[in-house]
Amino acid sequence: MSTTTQKHKSEAPKILSFAVLTISTSKYSQGKEGRREVEDKSGDLIAALLQQVGHKIVARSLIADDPRTIEAMIRKFTEDVAVDAVITTGGTGVTKHDVTIETAERLMEKKLPGFGEALRRISYNQIGSAAIMTRATAGTRRGKAIFCLPGSPNAVETAVKELIIPEAAHIVKHSRE
Repeated sequence: MSTTTQKHKSEAPKILSFAVLTISTSKYSQGKEGRREVEDKSGDLIAALLQQVGHKIVARSLIADDPRTIEAMIRKFTEDVAVDAVITTGGTGVTKHDVTIETAERLMEKKLPGFGEALRRISYNQIGSAAIMTRATAGTRRGKAIFCLPGSPNAVETAVKELIIPEAAHIVKHSRE
C-alpha cells in the first residue's frame, strides 16, 4: 500500500453507520403476505460481517424489485445524516426484473467502476466464468458510499470482506471532501 493511501486511510472514519437494503420481489411478497418470517441470508450476512469489525447497522429494509421504490430508499438513506454508506443486495443480474444497477447509477454523483471489476475478478477465481453475470457496482452520493451487491450470500461475503470492509471508510472520507 502506498504511503498516500496509508495516510488517507488513517484519516478516514474508523466506525461507519450502514443502511442495508435487500431487493427481492419474492422475499418482499412472502413478508407482505405474512405466510412466514422472511429469511434474508444476504442482508443478515452483510450486517453480521460489518458488526464483527465494529461498524453499525442503522437501517435495514426489504423491498421489491421496483425502480421507484429502490430510488426512494436510496435517496432516503443517502439523505439521512445518520448513514455513512448504503449496501444493496439483489437485482444485479441480467433478468428483466434486475433493475437495481440502472436505478442506483442514476443517483450516483461519482461511479466507482473498479468495485465491480475487482469483485468480478475475485469471483472469477472462485466460481469461474459465471462471474461475468453480475453487474455489481459502487459509487457515491451526498458524501455517502453506495455498494450494489448480488443477492448471492457467497458474493456478499466476498464483497464485504474483500472490498467493502477494507475500503468503505476511505471512500467515505474522499466523498466528503
